[in-house]
Amino acid sequence: MQTINSAEMDKFELYLDEMIEKVQNCQKSKTLNSCSSCEEYLRCELRSEYVKAVYNSMSKGDTGGFEF
Repeated sequence: MQTINSAEMDKFELYLDEMIEKVQNCQKSKTLNSCSSCEEYLRCELRSEYVKAVYNSMSKGDTGGFEF
């Protein structure tokens, strides 16, 4: 099992929280409940960064797979 220091964990989780807020603000500005309703869904850079932030928060920055 991998040991993760709290500072590193905080970095990934703080960035994820920041991305969640940005995505929610974007959805509100477009009066949408979900990104999937947006016409820019597949080419949206913000959504792409959000997906990366979710992955990184789960894998803690390690490449490859992660465990749930």
